[in-house]
Amino acid sequence: MTKNMGTADRAIRAVIGLILLSLVFMGPQTPWGWIGLIPLVTAAIGLCPLYSLIGIRTCPAGRK
Repeated sequence: MTKNMGTADRAIRAVIGLILLSLVFMGPQTPWGWIGLIPLVTAAIGLCPLYSLIGIRTCPAGRK
């Protein structure tokens, strides 16, 4: 599987994921914060399945 996310995209997803996860432990303590695992995992592996379906690629490597 080829990576399709660039560095900036991965960093933004990681920050959003951490913010959402913090909702589970601090603030309103809502279970909806567990959704933050999705952007964290996609940021960690560098692959977004939705990007693959749509054909978006933010990773500069491999572009022609």
